[in-house]
Amino acid sequence: MRTIERDSGAGSARAERAAAPGFHPVLIGLGLMLVAFNLRPALSSIGPLLPGIRAGTGLSGALAGALVTLPVLCLGVFGRLAPVLVRRIGPDAGVLVGLVVLALGLVLRGLGGLPLLFLGSVVAAAAIGIVGVILPGIVKRDFPDRAGLMTGLYTALLCLGAAAGAGFTVPLRQGLGLGWEGALMLWAAPALVAAAAWLPFARARPIPNAAAAQPGGGLWRDPLAWQVTAFMGLQSSLAYIVFGWLPAALVDRGFDIVAAGLVASVSALAQGVLALLVPTLAARRPDQRPWVILVIALPLVGFTGLLVGPIALAWGFALLLGLGLGGCFGLALTLIVLRAGDPRAAAELSAMAQGVGYCVAALGPFLVGVVHEVSGGWGLPAALYAGLCLAAAGFGLMAARDRTVRI
Repeated sequence: MRTIERDSGAGSARAERAAAPGFHPVLIGLGLMLVAFNLRPALSSIGPLLPGIRAGTGLSGALAGALVTLPVLCLGVFGRLAPVLVRRIGPDAGVLVGLVVLALGLVLRGLGGLPLLFLGSVVAAAAIGIVGVILPGIVKRDFPDRAGLMTGLYTALLCLGAAAGAGFTVPLRQGLGLGWEGALMLWAAPALVAAAAWLPFARARPIPNAAAAQPGGGLWRDPLAWQVTAFMGLQSSLAYIVFGWLPAALVDRGFDIVAAGLVASVSALAQGVLALLVPTLAARRPDQRPWVILVIALPLVGFTGLLVGPIALAWGFALLLGLGLGGCFGLALTLIVLRAGDPRAAAELSAMAQGVGYCVAALGPFLVGVVHEVSGGWGLPAALYAGLCLAAAGFGLMAARDRTVRI
């Protein structure tokens, strides 16, 4: 994270001029945290309801895998549109538009029926992909001297939002007497709250020159850039497999649906611990390979243990899983910054790693759905997950060496 934080005085001055007058940094930070919280419930709330959706609609395992996969694919595909939107209306207005579209997608998927469920999921995920690409630039602009801290907080709030989606969706459905449609629609409310909170910033800030957001062609020929991208994609796949399939797997193993959602929520909540700590600690040394081994080993043990290990150890496995996934995500963002020699390279590497990486990540949940339906159990999905962990470790060890990309 040190690369971000060592901005020049001129860069800091430009950042200060870009910020809207009259807004205290604390208010901007709170707005960012509200936005960040809403970037995961749309994805993590599907898993706890998946058994009920399949029972009520006859959704096959392959289509259930597609329902989990499509949103992840949209993060990568539509995230590439973020620079275009920023150049047209500015980053703050882009975030506001994204939040409104996110709320629209969440409402659509709760109107009933499989077509609207899939359409709403795609719309919501497209908005998340766009906002997720824009936010790091806003953090760097408004907090040039505290970018590392704000990135850690932003990542932790993402994990908190994921935990809320996984843990609260089923209790809210039961407490309010809703079907799965209404339970999914509920998450539009916090998205609208975040949009209302962000509205003053969107109205007050000018449109900056976003030419620096253009992707650089040189990265596509750089092996290191591809190693960083592969690590980002594979570790994201590990997370989205968990979001999509952990509750269903736990129900199959004897948990009731509420307990399964709580286990998933505890796992998601634990992500915030290492998501906050790993970026700070890993950036203190030029070589991050020991961190790669740690953050990959934890989800490898945790998720395979939940799928095929002793049920009595489920809560411990869930804790290990959450700590590891949070550390993976934090380390992936850190590697993007550390492997870039300057802010422009960091922006271009981030666009490449997220755009391509999330498309790679989308394959994981789909493959797990297919393998589970073919095998009828969770042994083969556990083996597939272990294989993805080993692949992520291989690319991560290459990406974690003390080098920088060439653009």
